[in-house]
Amino acid sequence: MNDFKKIKSVIVEDESAAREALKNYLTKYCPQIEIVGEAHHAKEAIPLLQELQPQLVFLDVEMPFGNAFDVLEGCKNLTFETIFVTAFSEYSLRALNQSAAYYLLKPLSIEELILAVNKVQQQLLKYEVFNRNEIIVQNFRESKIEKQQVILPTLEGFEVVKMDEIVRLRGNGNFTDIYLKDGSKKMVCRFLKHFEEMLSLPFMRVHKSHIINLNYVKSYHKSLGGYVMLFDETEIEISVNYKEVFLKVFK
Repeated sequence: MNDFKKIKSVIVEDESAAREALKNYLTKYCPQIEIVGEAHHAKEAIPLLQELQPQLVFLDVEMPFGNAFDVLEGCKNLTFETIFVTAFSEYSLRALNQSAAYYLLKPLSIEELILAVNKVQQQLLKYEVFNRNEIIVQNFRESKIEKQQVILPTLEGFEVVKMDEIVRLRGNGNFTDIYLKDGSKKMVCRFLKHFEEMLSLPFMRVHKSHIINLNYVKSYHKSLGGYVMLFDETEIEISVNYKEVFLKVFK
């Protein structure tokens, strides 16, 4: 750590016990973190972040006087990495996953905390600060999934893609190949299960290796055990485990 300055960080958390626990964990297990400020709620956080301009913010998702997304909206002129701290909420987790955000579930796991901090540190060391905060806010505000955007962690860095441009996803070992309507393909550093948990209709898993966008289905065929043809003429098998749910939705 001698060749790397400490990461200037702010904690935004309304629960005093949770705030003290996070501070203690960071002090003990993440020596690369320098805590330069704390805020107890969203209204307090925005001016503090504007003043301190940290590199990293530990941000509670649900707080009094606004939530994490209000804080990000109030600081959209700033660029910083964010590690979200949240109790389980399917809607907020989907927004965070779509944006390739770092997040920790309460109660905090020390191992997950160390992992998230190390990932942020690597981004800063490589000078690859990717301002995903604006996209996180846009996705949270937009209820229609097809109008939302997804940040894809690729081997080269990150790419932003609109949901309605994704035709299908295919599992490829530790990676997922994402096929877009312009004919291009992106190889993403995530398992297919990650996208199954993140995406909702019109996206549907139809096979152990495939998730499709139902808006791009041209026809369904019962022969050969059942398969769909997409508008790009790709044929995707519908496996037995997913057929009943697919037919119910597709009809």
